[in-house]
Amino acid sequence: MNDTDTSTGNENEAAPAARATDTGTAATASGSPGDRRRWFALAIVMTAAFMDLVDVTIVNIAIPSIREDAGASWSQIQWITVGYALAFAAGLITGGRLGDIHGRKRLFLIGIGGFTLASALCGFAVNPDMLVASRILQGGMAAMMVPQVLSIVHATFPAHERGKVFGLFGAIVGLGAVSGPLLGALLTEWNLFGLEWRPIFLINLPVGIAGLILGSRFITESKAPKALKLDLVGVVLVTLGLLMLLYPLTRGRELGWPVWGFVSMAGALGVFAALVAYERRKGARDGSPLIELSLFRVRSFAAGVAVQTVFGIGLGVFFLVWTLYMQTGLGWSPLKAGLTGVPFSIAVSAAAGMSVQQLTPRFGRKVLQAGALTMTVGVLLYIWESERYGLGIAPWQMALPLVVMGAGMGLIFAPLTDAVLSEVPREHAGSASGLINTVQQMGNALGLGLVAVVFFGEIGDRLTPAEVGPTFVNAFQHALGWVALVMFGIFLLMFALPKRSAQHLEGFEDIPEAGSSEELEREKEREFAG
Repeated sequence: MNDTDTSTGNENEAAPAARATDTGTAATASGSPGDRRRWFALAIVMTAAFMDLVDVTIVNIAIPSIREDAGASWSQIQWITVGYALAFAAGLITGGRLGDIHGRKRLFLIGIGGFTLASALCGFAVNPDMLVASRILQGGMAAMMVPQVLSIVHATFPAHERGKVFGLFGAIVGLGAVSGPLLGALLTEWNLFGLEWRPIFLINLPVGIAGLILGSRFITESKAPKALKLDLVGVVLVTLGLLMLLYPLTRGRELGWPVWGFVSMAGALGVFAALVAYERRKGARDGSPLIELSLFRVRSFAAGVAVQTVFGIGLGVFFLVWTLYMQTGLGWSPLKAGLTGVPFSIAVSAAAGMSVQQLTPRFGRKVLQAGALTMTVGVLLYIWESERYGLGIAPWQMALPLVVMGAGMGLIFAPLTDAVLSEVPREHAGSASGLINTVQQMGNALGLGLVAVVFFGEIGDRLTPAEVGPTFVNAFQHALGWVALVMFGIFLLMFALPKRSAQHLEGFEDIPEAGSSEELEREKEREFAG
């Protein structure tokens, strides 16, 4: 099967043709005008990737302010995050394939333009429903923009320069993880022009407009020579199934758990069964299914998809309830909450670098399992400290559990994709990596939906001011208990992963520049997972 891009822009077969048609960008000598153009193009796409990364974290820190100022219900607050994650996950594969078919530059410009417009709609939303709808649009536009970023890099830069480029991307990821919460906290605290939380979205406007203008000038167009057809039916079935599952989860508690909610969730299983049947027929008919079902015959891949999904669920639950715990439960300002998360981000970055460069090559799967256990210990330690110090807990007292959790996440996050793809045949590497990225985003959306059950389910509808703090602290501890169970479940699932990642995928030695393509897939997953 001819695999080109799915969600992350696999270029194993597309790149040679793309490089041939990119009128000298990759081959231009250093210092020439063409060389300057491609570095301008790199700066543009990196800025767009940074904008997307920051947008996810910046919203979390401002959620309590959004609820207070806009009068949003708890279910609407959930959908501000769930809607983005769901639209992003559902559109990733379609966005990547549209780039292959119609041109990556064209789809990037459509994506960044749409993302900017959606950001404006979020910033000027007149009510919570408009904000939720705008966030869904924003996630869909991100799904058009994000898959093109590294595809454009791969088509523009020769293999010997990509290591340096990917190193810059790694720095961008780390910067986005740290700066997002702080930027969100500062913009919310400053209350610029009396706009409250709205600047967290409006800040995207000048960045997006500049990216649109400069991208149209400096980015060179590229396409895949034999792009796969779109599987729109598959996208519709995936989205419908997730909506039927997530909507009742988020609205069920405040509606009194109506019968239709349980019917909808049960019906989602039927939709997913129909998806499997349809994808099987489509794969046999034209070889371009949304989901390559044959991949699930690879034991390590099937286990890896389960790990990614469950990991996404755990992270989706934790980050939302953590924000609500600090700002609503403890009454902290957005800036204080944002600064409290800095040790976590630093620990993730440090552990990720150590895991990839030193630990995983020596110890293989044990590093991933150590990461899962470390995260479990960190979560349990957080529960213990929250219970011990109660409403009087200080940021410095949170530092230890956050550093332990961050170290565990870093040990898992960076090498996981290599372990999952280790036994996948090379011709399916693009489909596999795209599917891994998509299921993690879907797991994140499911985790955000489950917050209604594991967190808001512990909170009454009418709380007095004196009850808010203790109730939110107890709900936080209850939710973290579930996160700890999820992390231990991930540890058990990891026994199905190979003890060590394969050094070469099937057919590696016979394909020119396969090493750089494999490296691209690894870097894509590190950039866009979660």
